[in-house]
Amino acid sequence: MTAASAAGYGKQTAGDESEHLPGLSMHFIYESAPARVVFFAGALSQLPAEVERLGRRALILSTPGHRQLADDVARSLGARSAGVFAGAMMHVPIQTAQAGRLAARDLKADCLVAIGGGSTTGLAKAIALELELPILAVPTTYAGSELTAIWGLTENSRKRTGVDPRVRPKTVLYDPELTAGLPFALSLTSAINAVAHCVEALYAQQANPALAAIAEEGIRLIAASLPILALKGVDPTARERLLCGAWLGGIALDGGGGALHHKLCHTLGGSFNLPHAETHTVVLPHALAYNAPAVPEAIARIGRALESNAPAGALYDLIAKLGGPTSLRELGMRAEDLEPAVELALQNPYYNPRPITRDGVRALLQAAFEGRRPTAT
Repeated sequence: MTAASAAGYGKQTAGDESEHLPGLSMHFIYESAPARVVFFAGALSQLPAEVERLGRRALILSTPGHRQLADDVARSLGARSAGVFAGAMMHVPIQTAQAGRLAARDLKADCLVAIGGGSTTGLAKAIALELELPILAVPTTYAGSELTAIWGLTENSRKRTGVDPRVRPKTVLYDPELTAGLPFALSLTSAINAVAHCVEALYAQQANPALAAIAEEGIRLIAASLPILALKGVDPTARERLLCGAWLGGIALDGGGGALHHKLCHTLGGSFNLPHAETHTVVLPHALAYNAPAVPEAIARIGRALESNAPAGALYDLIAKLGGPTSLRELGMRAEDLEPAVELALQNPYYNPRPITRDGVRALLQAAFEGRRPTAT
């Protein structure tokens, strides 16, 4: 840079259009978290070598439905397997976490392998929170929690969350082949959950240019791949791109954090036992519409990724067109639960770019309950 150009650096001159450039505030703190990521079709074959980097006795975690896969993994590890605990459950009930911790102690495990979706990763985090064991995550859905230091536990119908670097998996092994048998309905809601991570990272408290680029690409990959998968039924390239989008969503969530959308979903899931990914799918378009007036730069990025000038409506339309859930009522929520949900959501609120009001949250949840197509207000 010359002295002359340096003298004028940052100043607006005649014809300078810099004030119109889209972007995020240049006031932020960004801390990049270390993680080892192994990503390719067939990557599960690398599991023994990756476990060897972390410990000598790995406890394999799964849900009951993934027990066979967990047993296969244990056999592949041979002497490095301490055993299998196939008791992971949605929203990580405290009793399940305590049972997992007891199993890890009794089996003298020195590391954890979580193979499955967000419920299994959540259980691994709950164990690591107390026992400080390193985690190797093997996702079979698009949850994205395998990239974060965010943990959650449900006790007495209340879900509490926190952030602790001890629970962030040390290694994540992404094998698109493990998602090949995932039913489309679950693929859709799991992937929209990943979109939610990307969306909120664009206007979360720690939003920054690096995360913005990552989040926009994550939304684009997922939105472009879901219709292809719906049309073809089996498409390895679409599966690969969905998993890549989920990875980007995990990075975005870990670096940026959540806002009103995640608070609402944690409330609805933990207190009313609504299914996790499906709840994210229903709530996201409405939460996005609520925040839209306060976040024009984020809306521009989301709109580019979705190829729409009205991204909240476009997201709702994508979900509806692909057969996903669009109302809380169809997930099993009762009308009489709306008022208690509002009260719970207003307690210990997360950061949000638009002020959170009782009337605003009530209207948002009513629209989500009925399944109305959202519009920005």
